[in-house]
Amino acid sequence: MSLLGNIIGSALGGGNSGGGGQNQLMQAVLGMITQHGGLGVLQQQFQGNNLGHIFSSWVGTGQNQPVSPEQITQALGHDQVSQLAQQAGVSHGEAASGLAQLLPSIIDKLTPHGTAPTGNALEQGLSSLLSGGLGNLFK
Repeated sequence: MSLLGNIIGSALGGGNSGGGGQNQLMQAVLGMITQHGGLGVLQQQFQGNNLGHIFSSWVGTGQNQPVSPEQITQALGHDQVSQLAQQAGVSHGEAASGLAQLLPSIIDKLTPHGTAPTGNALEQGLSSLLSGGLGNLFK
């Protein structure tokens, strides 16, 4: 696992236990994307909270801008972060920290050409990310 993967593991309490909490959070995030209208809805949540420029950097082909756990909670809302935390079996703070690390990479991997996929292309991208686990995100 990469250094960033190890950092996420530590942040989520996974340590060297095989990444169970990390992968559960990743699965919860991918589920959120598919169940809540895809990347467009997620992008609208960021834009509605004056964080659209950060999200756009993840979609674009340039460098991804970082996002803080506080900004994640601001964009997604406390309830949604809490729901993701519950699904992953971690605390709200651990989920927000993990999402701050995971979301930029997930969105970046789903948008390799600078545009958001839809329909079957989105489903295939999500399936690929899920089957590849966290190792695929940080290559």
